[in-house]
Amino acid sequence: MTQLDAHLLTPTPAMPVLFIGHGSPMHAIEESAFSRAWGEIGAALPHPNAILVISAHWMTRGVSLVHIGGKPRTIHDFGGFPRALHEAQYPAPGAPDFAAATLDLLQHHHAEPDMEWGLDHGAWCVLLRMFPKADVPVYQLSIDLSRPLKDHMALAKELRALRSKGVLIVGSGNAVHNLPAMRYGIDAFDWAREFDTKIATAITNRDYTALAEINPRDPLTRIAHPTIEHFLPLLYTLGAASETDQPTFFTEGFDLGSISMRSVMLA
Repeated sequence: MTQLDAHLLTPTPAMPVLFIGHGSPMHAIEESAFSRAWGEIGAALPHPNAILVISAHWMTRGVSLVHIGGKPRTIHDFGGFPRALHEAQYPAPGAPDFAAATLDLLQHHHAEPDMEWGLDHGAWCVLLRMFPKADVPVYQLSIDLSRPLKDHMALAKELRALRSKGVLIVGSGNAVHNLPAMRYGIDAFDWAREFDTKIATAITNRDYTALAEINPRDPLTRIAHPTIEHFLPLLYTLGAASETDQPTFFTEGFDLGSISMRSVMLA
């Protein structure tokens, strides 16, 4: 595939960059405070030329993949949910030109094109609420789990240029994500609230580097994230933010005690 120089894309005012705590895929088809807030933020945003999603559910090792397909499939990468969710589709077009430009920006970060992926539930379950017409081209960038945390943020800095080409960059994960600890009937575990507050404080103070320096083996981090993939999309969002962007939290709260639904826009 021929890479496209990102500078050749038509310039636009800089788009915001988002991190969305996506939680259960059921938010795609059920009304909740979170799904309503996603719809409201989507309606309030400038109309993007394309959307780039970095989702916790596309993980690779040793390479970052950029999906370049023109018709990304809706991936139902979950089990045990109602038929209505398994039958839901998000038929947005792909964004091959923007994907090619992304590969150009990441040429020093071992990025390669991909035709096999599509839109996993970290992407389409959120976008179904934000842009229900599915009329904005969408593509995904995988998360290379072999990278140290700080390298994810460094890679994301290369993506900033896309914002001034009309690309909405969306990190989709969760600030706290411990599936084995989920419990009905509680608001949040103390440790979940503590870690979520730590994240919120760092973002409010724009101390993003501190979040890239978190030790995954630290006891609080280990219980908040037994595996780190749902934390990493936040680093992409913060890395793609500029020094002048101001953070605004547009959802807060918890699902089942151990899943933070915190979402933030930087603009």
